[in-house]
Amino acid sequence: MIAAVDVHYHSAGGATAAVIVFRDWREDRAEAEFLENIAQVEPYVPGNFYKRELPCLLPVLQKVQHTLEAVIVDGYVWLAPDNRPGLGAHLYRALGSGIAVIGVAKDPYRESSNALPVIRGRSRKPLYVSAVGIDPALAAKHVASMQGRYRIPTMLKRVDRLCRSLRDFPGI
Repeated sequence: MIAAVDVHYHSAGGATAAVIVFRDWREDRAEAEFLENIAQVEPYVPGNFYKRELPCLLPVLQKVQHTLEAVIVDGYVWLAPDNRPGLGAHLYRALGSGIAVIGVAKDPYRESSNALPVIRGRSRKPLYVSAVGIDPALAAKHVASMQGRYRIPTMLKRVDRLCRSLRDFPGI
């Protein structure tokens, strides 16, 4: 099973974290979806995004009862050529179970030279894929094979929409 996770922040503070679980890289429907409301989040600090995002992702991932082979995060696994850890590397370490973590970023990170560009659909703009616990080239191949005619794969759009649909309802 594969999980895709995302976090969106409430206008009044806090956040909603979501995870969707699917069986195959080419799936277009989730097997399961889980949400977690986070009352308080750390402020954003450039280069330390994981300090804000990781405490939101861990509780929602604990709800997943499926055995996971990979988790996809919106962001980078590695931030620099010297493998300075990004959100994905911190998540991999926190999970501690050998589950691969694949970072899919929409924008280039100025210091990252180890993310592989993946062109999808008719887009000229790549996604940037980095990974830990799986060969980065295989991770990029998986992301390229994901369902969806456009730049962002269907399942990544789904987890994003799930979070966004609930971001202004902190009582969830």
